[in-house]
Amino acid sequence: MTFPHLPPEVEELRERTRRFVREVVIDAEPAPGERLDQDTRGRLQAAAKDAGVFAPHVPKEYGGQGTPIEHWSPILQEAGYSPIGPSALNCMAPDEGNMHMLNLIATEEQKHRYLVPLAAGEIRSCFGMTEPHPGAGSDPAALRTRAVRTTGGWIIDGRKRFTSGAVGAGFCIVMARTPAVDGSPEGATMFLVEMTNPGLTVGEAIHTIDRSIDGGHPYLAIEDCFVPDDAVLGEVGLGFRYAQVRLGPARLTHCMRWLGLARRALDIALDRAGRRELFGGPIDSLGLAQQLISDSVIDIETSDAIITKTAALLETDPRAGSAMSSVAKVHCSEAIFRVVDRAIQICGGDGVSDGLPLAQYLNEVRPFRIYDGPNETHRWAIARRASAGRSAAVRAGEPYRGDAVTGRGTPPAPRT
Repeated sequence: MTFPHLPPEVEELRERTRRFVREVVIDAEPAPGERLDQDTRGRLQAAAKDAGVFAPHVPKEYGGQGTPIEHWSPILQEAGYSPIGPSALNCMAPDEGNMHMLNLIATEEQKHRYLVPLAAGEIRSCFGMTEPHPGAGSDPAALRTRAVRTTGGWIIDGRKRFTSGAVGAGFCIVMARTPAVDGSPEGATMFLVEMTNPGLTVGEAIHTIDRSIDGGHPYLAIEDCFVPDDAVLGEVGLGFRYAQVRLGPARLTHCMRWLGLARRALDIALDRAGRRELFGGPIDSLGLAQQLISDSVIDIETSDAIITKTAALLETDPRAGSAMSSVAKVHCSEAIFRVVDRAIQICGGDGVSDGLPLAQYLNEVRPFRIYDGPNETHRWAIARRASAGRSAAVRAGEPYRGDAVTGRGTPPAPRT
């Protein structure tokens, strides 16, 4: 992993993170298919603080390393080299995205109450957006959870599912539809709801193939859930706008973390291919294996380039960066899956066993094509933006280039 032109302090943090993950975290990994236990998580987070690599994305005033978003990728890729590395460094979903959003839009009191302990690793969090059908999923406009004004606050009612991280979390950011009140528009509003609220119940766990996210992906039941006025995150009616503040960077940090794991998968395959012999020579001397290896290098490098461009845009032009994050999410989620799948192929029968971690890596990265919006939905949005952008350019004076040109000479006479 090489990242030229990093500021010296960021390169130093990357090197520290690299050493910590490879020398401390990897030895603590659970067996393939098992979850990280909370005692080990706590021990690793304490060690990460001592090593000066904890919470790389969090401002220093809240106990993090203060890395600007355009330089997150090298650090999070190093963290993602182990599937538990992001948990050890407290930069795992959904907490990482929630921390980022709280830092941008929460009040000072909300930051003290929620961001400070979250950034310190003292609590975890979750984000309540996805709902059972026919509620919000790929289409946020289908949001059915409702919140209505009452004396001193709001009452929320609804159901959520795939609430990643909910088991054991300290609070949930709940998205609910709200009416137009006190000059605020009708729309969606985000609420900070503590998991001890009697109106919020963690329901059935959804058993998925991935294991990296602490707290699983359970249902939430929200019934007659009262929250005070100061539980509103941001402004009433602007929840969908704030969701883009969170989701753009969150999509991209998934790409960063999983790209680190893809690099680990390729390293495993390269080590295997360099020592295992087949047909009189090492596997990596065979053309078929070389194609698998080279295609994986290409997928990793193109993913890294897209991530770097998107991260820079998120810093300088958040709207363009959010749009580009859809491109990054689609490309990276599919490229990373291909890298892991090829590594399994190179390792043969051991690749699909639990003697190597590759099969679990495949289980971890496969849901990424669904999480944070299925790739098909992102492709739809990408195409719409491309079509709208080109139409606007033509209206503004760009030449229309879609007509076929005729009359470029006389066609030859037919043969007789």
